[in-house]
Amino acid sequence: MITLTYQFKLKVNRQQTQEIEHILSVCKSVYNYALAERKHWYNSRKSPVSSCSLISEYIIPANALYPSYNNQAKNLTIAKKTNQDLKSVNAQVLQQTLKTLDKAFSDMKSKGFGFPRFKKQMKSFVFPAMLKNCLAEGKVKLPQLGWLKIKQSRDYPTGFEAKQARIVKKATGYYLMIAFQSQESCPSAPVGKTSLGIDAGIESFVATDRGELIEAPKFLLKAQSKLKLLQRRLKHKIKGSNNWLKLQNKIAKLHEKVANTRRDWHFKLANYLCELTDNIFVEDINFTSWSRGIVRKQSLDSGIGQFINEILPFVCWKRSKFYLKVNKDGTSQECSNCGNHTGKKHLKERIHNCQYCGYTAPRDVVSAEVIKNRGLIAVGHTVNQNAYGDVLTGISQDLISLVKCL
Repeated sequence: MITLTYQFKLKVNRQQTQEIEHILSVCKSVYNYALAERKHWYNSRKSPVSSCSLISEYIIPANALYPSYNNQAKNLTIAKKTNQDLKSVNAQVLQQTLKTLDKAFSDMKSKGFGFPRFKKQMKSFVFPAMLKNCLAEGKVKLPQLGWLKIKQSRDYPTGFEAKQARIVKKATGYYLMIAFQSQESCPSAPVGKTSLGIDAGIESFVATDRGELIEAPKFLLKAQSKLKLLQRRLKHKIKGSNNWLKLQNKIAKLHEKVANTRRDWHFKLANYLCELTDNIFVEDINFTSWSRGIVRKQSLDSGIGQFINEILPFVCWKRSKFYLKVNKDGTSQECSNCGNHTGKKHLKERIHNCQYCGYTAPRDVVSAEVIKNRGLIAVGHTVNQNAYGDVLTGISQDLISLVKCL
């Protein structure tokens, strides 16, 4: 089964804009009410049975059921009979809002995320089912909203069926994201002949084992002077006034432009790398920790996590290139020429100099070579390098620890 997501910009009139804003407002109210209900249930069970809380106490019966998705969906159906705002919005849209909240709680428990917060504004909502014959040239038919004009920048995919639609509110307007699905199976890309190791760097955006050090354009830094000017002007405006809202919108548009420019450059770089090789090997890195460390500004400005984990795998899949993640541990402490451990390096040491075989090269390039060697070993290929002591680079390491498939 193959799923593709296309994004189109909506061309809506005043009435349709008001309708979309009304749906977003009701979805926000449903989300916050359901979150408060769960929060009250948890707080009512914090105090021990044998004592009372000294701060506050919620009086909820002991036999009251936990407000899970199923229970809240049943209560929503009952509330729609008497509440006009709930009745005016598609039932499936409100159910998807409750599912979003339920997923936030499941992620909190399984992934260690923080407790869900109340939303000041809702920026998107989902229609989980599409109508029949809902696609036409330059327009799409959605439940409740009817026909909406779109700026159709590309043709609809042939052989695919529209399954789901999401309306997203951005600074530059409203966008429609349609998920197309096909029952055809897509086999994984086979391992090719040529390979490329990619190391996520600090000074450079990425480094390849072929000696390329690709620097990322400083997208946010280039727009920082204009951003500072707008924020300085915003400080002197009355909060909530029309001029304050206009400046807020200008700042949001500037941030959106930076994000779009960065994403476009990522796609161009991913296509360039796919043209060089058949197999691409990268490190399995937790980029969330990078965004909290000493290189947080560089990593967030470059968007390295988005490139490695999202865009590069998608382009590899689209172009039938083999993509693999390998173990990141010790890539900068291992010599790619002889395989020996050269010791831990400080961040300021940017040149690799092996004390065993005398191999000298930029540190990030050597790490990319080690990543490539680990990837070749993991897929069963021979590392065509001079081995030190008749041992191939990385062969002493456990193969299971070397690889992690996407």
